[in-house]
Amino acid sequence: MGRIFMPLYFQKIEVEGQEHIPAEGPVILAPTHRSRWDPLVLGYVAGRSVTGRDLRSMVLSEQTQGLQGWFVKKLGGFPVNRENPGTASIRYSVELLQNQEMLVLFPEGHIFQDNQIHPIKSGVARIALQAIANQPNCKLPIIPIAIGYDRQPPISKGTRVKVKIGDPIWVYTEDGESKKTATKRITANLEQALKILFSDSLQTSHNRP
Repeated sequence: MGRIFMPLYFQKIEVEGQEHIPAEGPVILAPTHRSRWDPLVLGYVAGRSVTGRDLRSMVLSEQTQGLQGWFVKKLGGFPVNRENPGTASIRYSVELLQNQEMLVLFPEGHIFQDNQIHPIKSGVARIALQAIANQPNCKLPIIPIAIGYDRQPPISKGTRVKVKIGDPIWVYTEDGESKKTATKRITANLEQALKILFSDSLQTSHNRP
């Protein structure tokens, strides 16, 4: 249904870098978050009809409400409390990765309706490090993704979308490196990658014919 509905709502959805999404194995997709449409856009450009893989998305509880929420849940979204994520959501996320799933985590933590990258939360790195700690031979990439709209939210019909999928950030700990230091390193690398990708996605999506 999404393959039919999305092109009807958006004027154009352009994507670059789909080759960075692995065909198998655990992976974390880490996109920017500017609209409730983001999980649906991700499903359109990286879901089963494109990659052959299902998305499992940790989303804010309010994003599972209404018509868009119905689509989000159909696309594998599971709710998390904004103020108190809780250990259950983190444990479930780690289990999904251990089961070789493709997990979507929004690293900014909230929806920000502006054109800048906000400080990245440490949750993505902590979940990733916990997953490889439980499976030492696990190879786990974090894929930074920028979703740019050519109109400011709320996103209306006829909006153009540009999705930039970046190079994988591999999760590992260096010899003698503490988990805290590894978390900071991975988080900083992810933030830098998203800043570059997001800037490019905005320039492209705003370049209307």
